Amino acid sequence: MKVRRDPRVPLTTAAGLGAVAVVVALVTGGSAPVVTAIAGVVTGLLAAVSLIMAASRVVPAHRRQPGALRWMAAGSLTWLLGVGVRPVADGTPFVLTFADLLMLAGSVLLAIGCGMSVKPPAFTRGVIRQAADAYLGAASVFAVAWVAVLGPAFRKAEDTGAFFVALALPVVCLLAACAVTPAVAASRSGNRVVGLTGVGALTAITVAEMATALARLDGDTPPLAAGLVVPAMLLVLAVAPWVQEDRPARPLPAALTAATPLVLVAAATLVATLYVMRSSRDAALAVVAASVVLVLLGRLFVLLVETAGMRRLVDVGEQQLRRLAENTGDVVLVCDTCGVIQEVGPGLETTYGYRPEDLAFRPIFDYIHPEDLPAVQALLDRMTDEDDGPEQEGGTRISCRFRASDGTWRPTESVAARHVRDDDLVLVTIRDLSDQVALRNQVTHLTFHDGVTGLPNRAYFEERARDVLTRRGAGGTAVIFLDLDGFTSVNDSVGHASGDHLLGQAARRLRSAVRADDTLARWGGDEFAVLLEGGASGGADAQTAIDLAERLVRAVSNEPFHVADRDVALTASVGVAFAEEDLPPGDLLRNADVAMSRAKELGGRRVEVFATHMHADVLRRLEIASDLQRALLENQFAIEYQPVVDLATSRVTAVEALVRWWRGSTFVPPEQFLGPAEDTGIIVPLSEWILREACREVAAWRASSWDIGLALNLSARQIMAPRFVETVAEALSESGLPASALTLEVIEEMLVEDAGEMISRLSELRTLGVRLAIDDFGTGYASLAFLRQLPVDMIKIDPSFVSGLGRDDTLTLLTKTIVQLGNDLGLIVVAEGIERPEQLDLLRKMGCTRGQGYLVARPMTARGVDSLMPTTTLQNTA
Repeated sequence: MKVRRDPRVPLTTAAGLGAVAVVVALVTGGSAPVVTAIAGVVTGLLAAVSLIMAASRVVPAHRRQPGALRWMAAGSLTWLLGVGVRPVADGTPFVLTFADLLMLAGSVLLAIGCGMSVKPPAFTRGVIRQAADAYLGAASVFAVAWVAVLGPAFRKAEDTGAFFVALALPVVCLLAACAVTPAVAASRSGNRVVGLTGVGALTAITVAEMATALARLDGDTPPLAAGLVVPAMLLVLAVAPWVQEDRPARPLPAALTAATPLVLVAAATLVATLYVMRSSRDAALAVVAASVVLVLLGRLFVLLVETAGMRRLVDVGEQQLRRLAENTGDVVLVCDTCGVIQEVGPGLETTYGYRPEDLAFRPIFDYIHPEDLPAVQALLDRMTDEDDGPEQEGGTRISCRFRASDGTWRPTESVAARHVRDDDLVLVTIRDLSDQVALRNQVTHLTFHDGVTGLPNRAYFEERARDVLTRRGAGGTAVIFLDLDGFTSVNDSVGHASGDHLLGQAARRLRSAVRADDTLARWGGDEFAVLLEGGASGGADAQTAIDLAERLVRAVSNEPFHVADRDVALTASVGVAFAEEDLPPGDLLRNADVAMSRAKELGGRRVEVFATHMHADVLRRLEIASDLQRALLENQFAIEYQPVVDLATSRVTAVEALVRWWRGSTFVPPEQFLGPAEDTGIIVPLSEWILREACREVAAWRASSWDIGLALNLSARQIMAPRFVETVAEALSESGLPASALTLEVIEEMLVEDAGEMISRLSELRTLGVRLAIDDFGTGYASLAFLRQLPVDMIKIDPSFVSGLGRDDTLTLLTKTIVQLGNDLGLIVVAEGIERPEQLDLLRKMGCTRGQGYLVARPMTARGVDSLMPTTTLQNTA
């Protein structure tokens, strides 16, 4: 153990003052009582001042017992007062004087200070056992002293009452010394030096007062040597607080300190037995009694050793638990039941930035979040309730926030349990959960948010919609679904990474368009959803929802998106649905999705409000989609052909194959089943069947020396099928139809979406010799550009232009322009939807070469086409 002397109170100064006081008293010729009084006053005052100064200084946490030092200072002052007035009081006729009472009180205060210098204080270590041990030790020492000194003096005393009164002060001092000595000797406290010095002072007082009492009974003056023992110990006591230890003291073995009273009893028993054997006739009885006492003492000593072993095991277990907690990163604190921190384990500075001395002897409540204080206070209150003892032995868990040195509040999980050695202490293990809470928050964020846009995801939106409808009901709730038109082509043309970048831009635009209290989420793919908690199903609130939907369309469509060093123009299809009473949240979301799909079917860049018939249409489409597969297997489909004629010669040059579906005896219009067939993929095998059947029929007509061609419409899904080009080649080979007799038609929108792959597939078809046509020409987005990129043989004017011929000057001019453009490019121009004679006349005058429509011929079966032999001419019904 390393010690350092505090420079503020040098040892030489204290020793010099005491020595000077004694020398001055001797030189001046003072008597022994006077010299003793002067030395006692000086050293007592020196000890009191030193102890008070030491109590106010800043010391390490393991040496902080300022209360003990103050009690010992009070005892020194009281004792020096008694010593100071003793020379005057000794002249009174009383055996026990006022000075003796002051010295008695000073000794008791000094003993209290010694007891408080240990952790926990000596007075809390089992009062009954401590009192019994103190009595056994004091009685044993008194018995030995009686045999050696007091017995002969008692037999010479004339007044037995005065004899025992004179011994009151040394006996009380002896009891006080025996009461605190075991606790101080076994203490781990850094103040054990002060405590042991105080015990030494008590012992010196006991010896000095015993000598003083015997001298008074004999009428003599107390010897000077006995009077100077106490000042010498007080001088040492003045120095003791300034001896600093670098670490807590190593205590004496618990078994040794516990066995000390037994050893004293054994010694007293032997002395008493020898005394009785020498002076009594009943020596045998004394021997038997002594043997019984010694055997009982031996038995008790064995029990103490076993108890000490169990205590050692408890200490080892406690140390292992502490090390385990420290190795797991936990911080261990020891608090009293008032929340004052008594001990701080290692790891505090690493985890929270505090040094142990920063927290020692401060309330733990200063570091607990104010919102968590009631729960922590309630826990400590339960710990002090004796009835809850069995429940608390296993520890009680509590979650709270602990303030770190940087001022941040750290989430923790703490376990509080009664201390294994002291029920007035609470062992608190604090585990920092900052990393776990941060990870849990991150997982929660990722669970309910989209990683591409940062918006809430579908799971969050559905949960939010359920919560809003549950709390607020149908009134005041609307849902908007938005889909980006043409987004698929972005992924295919510039890649998915650029597509994700575009989605991020779209999310920022939509977020700026919605209100602060609306919930915007990414529903999935290129779809977004908005929950309006303030909209209602009627009046101005409904208009608010529609206005927001239109703002969303404008936010997407007004400016192009910049991705992969190019500008991409997109539009949006938006559906709106309003909540109704008793409408489940899932149905509300479905309604908005249905309305959005309806907006997309109608061409996009529009807002559709859900209506009941939309759901009926969806159900009907689903029913049709489920029947399509069975219809294909059961051959429920048929082909009709619409002739295409040469407007100049009225000769039928080709037929366009059209599919028909008879579901039992019910005719299903193509517009009702072609969309579901495209969505479900049935369009691919259905188109293959149409291609093979039509090629076989037309090849048979051509075998009859009829130069007739075949035209077929292609869907986007059919063209993008893996073996589409091979399927066309196989159909031509099987039927014997020349490739030049087959014309495949595509609409302009298909060329815009997936332009690269689409043009590549069509170019492969062109290599086979198949002719290509653009259907519904003039209604798309980039007709002229694709006429230059793709070797097209034919353009077909959309019926919307032909319908206005002769009635609308603008449509007439546009139709004439298209015909002129096709002729200039060397393309065959076919006019669709000819239904009136004036339309036919105008087309002939414009130079249009081919035409089809109800005026020319209606769609017919293959048998009807047989009747249209080359002799068939066009009838002018004008």
